[in-house]
Order: sequence, then C-alpha cells, then structure tokens
Amino acid sequence: MRIGEALRLVLYDVDLTEQIITVHDTKFFKTRLVPIGPKLNCELAAHIERRRLLPLSRGQESPLFTMRDGRPCHYVRVISWFQHVRRAAGISCPVGELRPPRLHDIRHTAAVHRVIAWYRLGQDVQRLLPQLATYLGHIDNDQRSAICA
Repeated sequence: MRIGEALRLVLYDVDLTEQIITVHDTKFFKTRLVPIGPKLNCELAAHIERRRLLPLSRGQESPLFTMRDGRPCHYVRVISWFQHVRRAAGISCPVGELRPPRLHDIRHTAAVHRVIAWYRLGQDVQRLLPQLATYLGHIDNDQRSAICA
C-alpha cells in the first residue's frame, strides 16, 4: 500500500472478519481490495481497539491512523518519523547508493520478496504477476488477490 493510501484509510475501510482492507481513490483513481494475513489482522484489531479510545470525530469515517489527540497523521510527519527511526537504527546509505532507504522502498522490497517467494515455491510467476500488480494498485481487477498465501 502506498503511504498516502494508508493515511487516507478510515475505520470502516478495515474488515477484520473478511481480512480485507478497502483502498479508495488510489493513485489511479480506483478502489481496490487488499487482503491481509492473520498477523496483520491481529495487529490491526489491537490498533483499532486503541484507536477507539481516541476522539472519533466522524464515527466509522474517522481516520484509522491518527495522532494521540485523534487528528489524522500527515504524510510529511510520517516520513520524518521514519527517517528518525532509520537513523536511530543505524541504517544509512548503502554502498553504491545515493541516498538511504525511504519508507516507500519497503513497498518495493515487499513486491520483490513476493516474486522471489513464488519462484522458490515453483509457482507460475508470469500467471501471478497480474495479481501482484492488482495488489499494488497498478492494474484494475475485480478479483481478490491471493498475495498473502
């Protein structure tokens, strides 16, 4: 998921029962369903429980990710937090690179890891690539992706 997409999520976008996140108005003006695995589902359930203790200015349409006072998180602030954590963890510019890792790079790394895992499992990667593209929001497809498998 893109950072901006995550920050635009509201409480009703997360369906813990179906283990699906609905992403509205993506980069390409689409809506897509993003399946989530059991670990993320548990983490989101705990987050939503804590989130409900904060102000819910718009009820179920309140932002999923907020500051402690219930105000939405903003992109620039999240990027700043990531940079702070990255520096605190001692992660700097890799040899041969011009800049240190960005938060958005995690999305790219996850996609590469998924393709590598498919190859290692002997999957038909060419057949699965459209699912990955849908999952990432690059093509329109009404089917739910099986990326979490």
